[in-house]
Amino acid sequence: MLFFIGAAVVVFCVFGSYMAAGGHMAILFQPFEFLIIGGAAVGGFIIGNPKAVIGATLKSLKKLIKGSAYNKASYLELLSLLYAVCKLVKSKGVLAIEAHVEKPDDSTLFQQFPTFHHDHHMVAFLCDYLRLWTLGTDNPHEVEALMDEEIETHHHEQLAVSDAVQSVADAMPALGIVAAVLGVIHTMGSISEPPEVLGHLIGAALVGTFAGILISYGFVAPMASSLKATFNAESKYLFCIKAGLLAHMNGCAPAVTIEFARKTLTSDVRPTFYEVEEAVAQLPAPA
Repeated sequence: MLFFIGAAVVVFCVFGSYMAAGGHMAILFQPFEFLIIGGAAVGGFIIGNPKAVIGATLKSLKKLIKGSAYNKASYLELLSLLYAVCKLVKSKGVLAIEAHVEKPDDSTLFQQFPTFHHDHHMVAFLCDYLRLWTLGTDNPHEVEALMDEEIETHHHEQLAVSDAVQSVADAMPALGIVAAVLGVIHTMGSISEPPEVLGHLIGAALVGTFAGILISYGFVAPMASSLKATFNAESKYLFCIKAGLLAHMNGCAPAVTIEFARKTLTSDVRPTFYEVEEAVAQLPAPA
């Protein structure tokens, strides 16, 4: 929603002001200028990025509209899940989670938390480290180092997408100049035409510079920033899981464990202590 609002503001302010000042929209419609800029940008994007990044970029475009999937409610659910896992381990031993880890899709524990249960990447991340518990891993420092490496790798893969989009944004003004120069070359080939024709050709050429700058700073660069913010929010979700698991490995009680995890969250998505306390009080007893 914010993406559409922002795009509407850009379009309204730029073109509305242009028309209010007496400008004519018809002269701005230069499809070949747009084809030069857009085609060169897409071609450069393909040349400059591996297949994995290209595919990930296309898949990430829907995040521009939806934004981060993790809000206060989803974090409250995650904290409740961490509490339930730690409570189960404390009361029945680490092997009690083995069945849930090996078949997470059928886990009655995970099914209590539908938002998390449908996030396959996060389910896999949590289950991988719970599986290490069942295999006897009990050194929190080694687990922390492994988690940091995995989170950093995941974040690096995501930032490759936003960096690729930012590279397109950085190239757009120069590509606009390319389109403008080609327009000027075309104009020079018609130098014998009357002034009104030359004026139209020069104006059409300058549209390339205008379009390149507007598309870059008005749309593509903000898209890259939006994707980066979304990816950072997703990494915060992983760090929340990490904090909870490490707190448990260091011997903290379930209530203290989720408080460690809660403290990693930013203020806009962090549930209060009392909201978490109320949520975990409603959880069923470990089964």
